[in-house]
Amino acid sequence: MSKINLTRRGMLRTGAVAGAGLALPTYLSAASHSGFTNAPGDSTVTLGFNVPQSGPYADEGADELRAYELAVEHLNGGGDGGMLNTFSSKVLEGNGILGRKVEYVTGDTQTKSDAARASAKSMIEKDGAIMITGGSSSGVAVAVQGLCQEAGVIFMAGLTHSNDTTGKDKKANGFRHFFNGYMSAAALAPVLKNLYGTDRKAYHLTADYTWGWTQQESIAAATEAMGWETVNNVLTPLASTDFSSYIAPVLDSGADVLVLNHYGGNMVNSLTNAVQFGLRNKEVNGKNFEIVVPLFSRLMARGAGENIKGIVGSTNWHWSLQDEGSKAFVKSFGTKYGFPPSQAAHTCYVQTLLYADAVARAGSFNPCAVVEALEGFEFDGMGNGPTLYRAEDHQCFKDVLVVKGKENPTSEFDLLEVVEVTPASQVTYAPDHPMFAGGNLGSCNPGA
Repeated sequence: MSKINLTRRGMLRTGAVAGAGLALPTYLSAASHSGFTNAPGDSTVTLGFNVPQSGPYADEGADELRAYELAVEHLNGGGDGGMLNTFSSKVLEGNGILGRKVEYVTGDTQTKSDAARASAKSMIEKDGAIMITGGSSSGVAVAVQGLCQEAGVIFMAGLTHSNDTTGKDKKANGFRHFFNGYMSAAALAPVLKNLYGTDRKAYHLTADYTWGWTQQESIAAATEAMGWETVNNVLTPLASTDFSSYIAPVLDSGADVLVLNHYGGNMVNSLTNAVQFGLRNKEVNGKNFEIVVPLFSRLMARGAGENIKGIVGSTNWHWSLQDEGSKAFVKSFGTKYGFPPSQAAHTCYVQTLLYADAVARAGSFNPCAVVEALEGFEFDGMGNGPTLYRAEDHQCFKDVLVVKGKENPTSEFDLLEVVEVTPASQVTYAPDHPMFAGGNLGSCNPGA
């Protein structure tokens, strides 16, 4: 477990000189809870849950909010404790965070960056939120992460898959548990090669914002490296609901694979349109036409219905995993809500516990203390196997799942089959990888 590393960070931040008393940063004092943005009082601490309650990612947002509420319940000593019982770190005791009862406020990102920033800003300035978390859009995550860096609060990203979140747009106050586009491509490419061969022509439809761009770049690079040709890449507006006009040209393109770099309601609609155009029943270049969705979830599978059967993609986590942490979370979530959690719920629940744990290990709510506690932190018992929060970019590295839509589901929740658990080593990249270049983590900002 990684503690505050005085050697790596340096103790003399205040420029102490020879003969002067050593001036320690305030956040190194366990008793210090002032001098930073929204320092809590002695009885409560407020967290801000900023999720899409409207827009194309609203299904994910609803499940995120359920997970946040469950995490707060467990932190405050309610329920069965969930992953607190399986988490490798044992400092959380069910008495809130550092003895303060956890309270929370919520907001609607509307899956729009401006709305998300406004919501987060209100939580920080009006509600006194000391940590902001949530979101199901990388555009939202990048925008809110930047705001939190400026305001001096920690941002624990929710569902954000763009390489840029921990690449060119990374910030010292921001942390991502969810995987990214590069990781999806690294996990998917070997499976696609085995299933469909190396001689394929791919046509991409791509959501026109940071997530879509980096997901397409990642999957195109990985498939081209194994011999596929990228025939075309067409950008589609995030607000689109009918993709018929984008699907029609695929028929005459010579492509034998359609890659849908879409998420949420966009993916449900574009996949439905593709099936309506008969793509799944076509034969092109002497091969069965295939559709690939690099990132999808059980919630999307439910929305897509029969059309998801046999479709291959990646996911961050799935409720059928049999490790002790996943089983504990599924039991808690299912008991409270009556159905299993999504990957969005999982990553948001885990992020909340990881923040609380970092505060407890640091002995302070100061954002710089939290940054120190999370950087280089290794943990287990939260699903996905042993996990590292890498110090260089604040990205978690863990196992990635390749899934496909089940042909014969046994229930309305049994929609995905895990076909490969890709080890973390296969999806790990260097901090200066070209797809993640151009950013600067900078220094933590404690704010006030």
